[in-house]
Amino acid sequence: MLVLLPPSEGKASSGRGAPLKPQALSLPGLTAAREAVLTELVELCAGDEDKAREVLGLSEGLRGEVAKNAELRTAGARPAGEIYTGVLYDALGLASLDASAKRRAARSLLVFSGLWGAVRVTDRIPSYRCSMGVKLPGLGALGAHWRTPMASVLPEAAGDGLVLDLRSAAYAAAWKPKGEVAGRTASVRVLHAPTRKVVSHFNKATKGRIVRSLLTAGAAPKGPAELVEALRDLGYVVEAEAPVKAGQAWSLDVLVTEVH
Repeated sequence: MLVLLPPSEGKASSGRGAPLKPQALSLPGLTAAREAVLTELVELCAGDEDKAREVLGLSEGLRGEVAKNAELRTAGARPAGEIYTGVLYDALGLASLDASAKRRAARSLLVFSGLWGAVRVTDRIPSYRCSMGVKLPGLGALGAHWRTPMASVLPEAAGDGLVLDLRSAAYAAAWKPKGEVAGRTASVRVLHAPTRKVVSHFNKATKGRIVRSLLTAGAAPKGPAELVEALRDLGYVVEAEAPVKAGQAWSLDVLVTEVH
């Protein structure tokens, strides 16, 4: 099982670890594309601060993020699972998983990123600010920048098992499973049961809880239908829609009334 996650806007500090080693990151087929984004982002943020804030869509209060980006090559690096914070990652609670669940997380979780493309939670990265919606002056829109390298790298990462897609729309734009891979992909949204609307907090927290539940239970669904069964066994209310045509992903709605 491969689980596709969005990153978080908020991130923990880089800390004092050894600096980034781009060649050591997972998915080496993305190395050249990563280097291109990293180089332009560092140069942008080391230059005109106001221009960098405008490009990155940062408010005056987030001016410090520009200086942080300018030092990405020398800043300390930590496992991505420690860098990403926020509602989804709080609910996922990687640090509190038992040893077996942590090993499963290391194998199965893939976090999408405007800067890195995608990383494993064990990959060591510095704290940064660069969403997938950014359009860099030289490279252009990052979603488009990542599509070509992702198209060759991600199918191999997906292997022959289930792909559980929990990404937000901006990050889903960087890679859309196609063909046979799409047929074993399940895209999940979380709905507030009384209104049947997507509510941000319910959505993020429940997605984190879903991943934690699967990892803790050691569940290994082989495809979307088995995922529906596994989630129901774990107590989730799930409505599933199988694809009408070959080469399309399954759509799963998880209904919640409250988040614990």
